[in-house]
Amino acid sequence: MNQEKKSKRSFQSRQPAAAHRQEEAPVPSDKAGFDVRATASKILAAAVDRKIPLDGMLDLVHGNAAYKQLSDADRALARAILNSALRHLPRLEAAIGSMLDSPLPEGARALHHVLIVAAAQILHLDVPAHAVVDIAVEQAHRDPRNRRFAKLVNAVLRRLVRERQDVLDRTATVSPVPDWFMSRLSSAYGKNEAQRIAEAQLIPPAIDITVKSDPDGWAEKFGGRVLPTGSIRLPVFQGSVTSLPGYQEGEWWVQDVAASIPAKLFGDIKGWRIADLCAAPGGKTAQLAAAGATVIAVEQSANRLVRLKENLARLALDAELVQGDLFEFRPEELLDGVLLDAPCSSTGTTRRHPDVLWTKGPEDIAKLAALQAKMLRHAVTLVRPGGLIVFSNCSLDPLEGENLVANLLRDDPSLERVPVDPSQWPGLEEAISPVGEFRTTPAMLPATDGFTGGMDGFFASVLRRR
Repeated sequence: MNQEKKSKRSFQSRQPAAAHRQEEAPVPSDKAGFDVRATASKILAAAVDRKIPLDGMLDLVHGNAAYKQLSDADRALARAILNSALRHLPRLEAAIGSMLDSPLPEGARALHHVLIVAAAQILHLDVPAHAVVDIAVEQAHRDPRNRRFAKLVNAVLRRLVRERQDVLDRTATVSPVPDWFMSRLSSAYGKNEAQRIAEAQLIPPAIDITVKSDPDGWAEKFGGRVLPTGSIRLPVFQGSVTSLPGYQEGEWWVQDVAASIPAKLFGDIKGWRIADLCAAPGGKTAQLAAAGATVIAVEQSANRLVRLKENLARLALDAELVQGDLFEFRPEELLDGVLLDAPCSSTGTTRRHPDVLWTKGPEDIAKLAALQAKMLRHAVTLVRPGGLIVFSNCSLDPLEGENLVANLLRDDPSLERVPVDPSQWPGLEEAISPVGEFRTTPAMLPATDGFTGGMDGFFASVLRRR
């Protein structure tokens, strides 16, 4: 039967299970574009099947060996492929599945990832489709596990090219996030809002910057948009932000608009002594220092502390840097304030980190919430009576936010919530809950002409020690 005319096919045999096998670097090829696609397939397998976070694998010092060997242009393409593949994974799987009479066998995970990488390019990236198909077939030929399926790969992908728009329309009703995450979103926000959040996470994030002063002036210089927080959203552009005016002079830093909110919740902090307990990479530390506070930046990772120091040096801002476990941090005198932007599941950042929903699960949320509660209880002991604690994280899950703070207030009578006043945040009123806590989602901040909408999902609450 001609595979070009009919790409549907049942698999009659099973391949050896390979989901948890240690991935090897692809064998270098002289076929243009082969190495980057092969590398992307291997990294995708590691993220989805072995739950390895993408950031670590794409690190140029300690990351994936094959990725590090690629040229700058090929690394950029690999990142684009991986982000698109992970962002649209359920719909890509549905698209491929619609062209097969039966699902791929369990042992065909390597073939699965080759097809996903190719489908992501055909459906979502501006790359030559014929090259995508040709290289995917070559990948199948070179892998002994997949060689007998090379004709199938060719037929499926060629059909995908021909029926591209129909496939996009047909799979648009498939939830773009894992079932476990959609269930938790629906429980927390309701079905309709959960769907809005899930769809918003498909849109790559804009670049937001925090400026030391004169946001209107900098927005005019960049052709940007001033956001309700005073952050500036840059228009879509090609190139590196480090080449933009004011970067080398330390006039601004990149920071998602939602991430800029927690530090602002202290109000006027001139002359305050404040600790930023999970400080790296330093955006919030910079905000506190720029606002006139004396800042102690606590960070456990020595490498991340080096990065924080470099960022502060560029910005010409000062902070006392402390490397160590925050649970062991005890200031000589009680502080006026503590900012705890706690490590979390990061489910609010999947626009920029789409691997999160595939490398983490409900069990991780529960473990991280328990750790955050412990951190917050310690943070309370560091401030004077009347002092403020701002607790925040970039999770969308109430277990790591609203529920955690409610439990702490129930158990600790020495604390009270300081409600955020919505009238002080025009344009973000919908992000402030009835009890006065911040809850942003990727579905907030609508797009305007020339500017991408959305923001990271963040939770923030202000507490006062009585």
